[in-house]
Amino acid sequence: MTEFVYSRNCEVFDGTPVPEGMRRVVLQVEYDGSPYCGFQRQLTAPNTVQAELEKALSSVANEPVTIVCAGRTDAGVHATSQIVHFDTLASRPSKAWLQGVNTHLPFSIRVVSAKEVGFDFHARFSALSRTYRYVIHVSQVRSAHLVNGVTWVKLPQKLSGLDVNAMQEAASLLLGEHDFTSFRTVHCQAASPVRTMEVADVVQMGEFIVVQVTANAFLHHMVRNIVGVLLRVGRGELKPSRVTELIALRDRSQAAETAPAAGLYFVNVQYPERFAMPMHCKGPIFLPL
Repeated sequence: MTEFVYSRNCEVFDGTPVPEGMRRVVLQVEYDGSPYCGFQRQLTAPNTVQAELEKALSSVANEPVTIVCAGRTDAGVHATSQIVHFDTLASRPSKAWLQGVNTHLPFSIRVVSAKEVGFDFHARFSALSRTYRYVIHVSQVRSAHLVNGVTWVKLPQKLSGLDVNAMQEAASLLLGEHDFTSFRTVHCQAASPVRTMEVADVVQMGEFIVVQVTANAFLHHMVRNIVGVLLRVGRGELKPSRVTELIALRDRSQAAETAPAAGLYFVNVQYPERFAMPMHCKGPIFLPL
């Protein structure tokens, strides 16, 4: 018979003894990623979202706190609904984990909701899917607002805009289970390049073009590499069918350049209904829906 041993933040299986007084808390977090070297704490780059959150949580808990997230984001990438959990012996009301922690955080990081959950919840392993939105602003002049919040695309005078219909046609070819080697960085450490794409939409939202993708999980730079191809399709430089060719080639060097981090937002994590995670608007807040 397998005997499971508990450690903080770990995946807890039935029958695993949990220390008396230990609690598991889940937070919904939003952040502007532009000042940070990504989400994950790093020895060589202390300026990360995780480092800031753990420092603030440790202050409120009055003990060292470490966290686990649903999906790590790269330098400059934002989130409207990152999900993290942590285990603690500190007994605090949800208000303390929300308002108290926010008082210790920079304004570029906010805890949006907090609640205690059972030990069967795990921010990463309980997730069914993740959703990202990539926001593109097409104009002749870069807006003075949202400099780090959207990707600005300046088109040649001969083009009035990106061809959203062609971009959607290309995006639809990503749906289903595929080997996404052509869309991941050569430094990606994932054991398998196979992912299942559930949603791949390109829509006009006011002045913005938004690429929304949902998958069971994503590879390193996968969304930004997909957007790089879609932008070239939108400019008429590639045919939508090129997406199918790239999937078959399994060669990153044959795809387009990686799109900038500024337009990318981690906007949703889907969990089983039994966890009753809070509903929220995917955002970002400046979009009409």
